Amino acid sequence: MTNWNEIHRLATTWVKEAGERIKASFSEELTIATKSHRNDLVTDMDKGTEQFLIGKIHDHFPSHRILSEEGFGDDFADVGGIIWVIDPIDGTMNFIHQQRNFAISIGIFHEGVGKVGMIYDVVHDEMYHTISGEGAYMNDTKLKPLTKGEVKDAIIGINATWVTSNKRIDPSYLAPLVKDARGTRSYGSAALEMAYVASGRLDAYISLRLAPWDYGGGMILINEVGGKTTNLKGEALMITPQTSVFVARPGVHEEILQQYLNSGNW
Repeated sequence: MTNWNEIHRLATTWVKEAGERIKASFSEELTIATKSHRNDLVTDMDKGTEQFLIGKIHDHFPSHRILSEEGFGDDFADVGGIIWVIDPIDGTMNFIHQQRNFAISIGIFHEGVGKVGMIYDVVHDEMYHTISGEGAYMNDTKLKPLTKGEVKDAIIGINATWVTSNKRIDPSYLAPLVKDARGTRSYGSAALEMAYVASGRLDAYISLRLAPWDYGGGMILINEVGGKTTNLKGEALMITPQTSVFVARPGVHEEILQQYLNSGNW
């Protein structure tokens, strides 16, 4: 029988150690490259952190599979068994430009169901973590269940790209939401914004295109505190290659889905 408490303990230790390695790199010169376009950045620290975590997982759990951003994980087409979904540095642009507002994100799934979620804000030393069914925490402080809310009182995490001219969405769909909400924020890290939804710092987060490593840890955390995790069609999130992501506290999720997203062609 799988010992999820032991997996959680080891993952926490490894992520904290990886965080120390990242902080130690702040005084060093980074090697920076681009991936799909000039703003899609990757550093030697992204790659090194991923390799460090994968090495630990392979040493302790050789039968577990790994889905990871920088390509050092496994190739597979199904979600059977135990899968670690890893983003070594979510918010690489922030890491490069600000040396803050980035996170290490891990989601561990069994047969496609989230079991352990972990998002570590390295600079602020805030570890958001959960074992499914045992509550979610920020460090040692238990997160409260998310209560029902309304858009008029909500702070929405959304990138300005989605309410200006872009290739993915007619900005007129989400512009009314930005106007009707109490306020909007964009932190440049999907993992952190999902951690903020789980902890009540944000009431919702919307993105048009994310990969599993961006949302894997966050969806487990949000589900644990009673939040809603779907795509923009209202369908449950899966460990799939690319998808839109819409997470929110109860009430806010239903209101946005029905009043602002219902007419969109997603």
